[in-house]
Amino acid sequence: LIHFYKRFVKKQEIIVMATVASLQNFPGLTKDSFPNDWFPTCQEVSTGTTLCAVEFDGGVVIGADSRTSMGTWVANRVTDKLTPVTDNIFCCRSGSAADTQAITDMVKYRLNVMEIDQGRPATVRDAAWAFKEIAYEYRDSLMAGLIVAGYDHQAGGGQVWTVPVGGMCVRQPVSIGGSGSTFLYGMMDYHYKENMAQADCEKLVLQMVT
Repeated sequence: LIHFYKRFVKKQEIIVMATVASLQNFPGLTKDSFPNDWFPTCQEVSTGTTLCAVEFDGGVVIGADSRTSMGTWVANRVTDKLTPVTDNIFCCRSGSAADTQAITDMVKYRLNVMEIDQGRPATVRDAAWAFKEIAYEYRDSLMAGLIVAGYDHQAGGGQVWTVPVGGMCVRQPVSIGGSGSTFLYGMMDYHYKENMAQADCEKLVLQMVT
């Protein structure tokens, strides 16, 4: 059975490569001439994600899983969904991988220009509102759920801001996001306590994403 499966998979890969090459080399052929299952699917890359961020006195603890999926197919098992925005601010990304990467690059540029113009480090609120403006303005086109977290020099502590799909922006002491977070709300409500120590926050975030 294993030998047959390997032969079948290899044969399917050869067929897909042959049909794609045929369309490129013979303009008279069309995709409609071949069965649909002969072509690789072109689904949007999504991060099917579990994100978590928790404030503590002096900073934040953030965590995420590392799986990127295309429908039911795992496209990448080691994706980094925690993206640095500045030296002290990170963005936790969920939704469309392409959308969240594009938004993050735009926000990085905006904050860099703002820091040069105003002569001060960007705050976590500045970053969160930059994400919010883009997510809200293009809410009909983007699929991006974000958590913006980091250390705020002006406030002297960590901050967590949530920017869900649609462009709302709200500060929370703890936030979870992504499609996997649906199963964790009760668990988070049970385990989270106000004024938790850093070690306890680390354990909680680790438990959420594993």
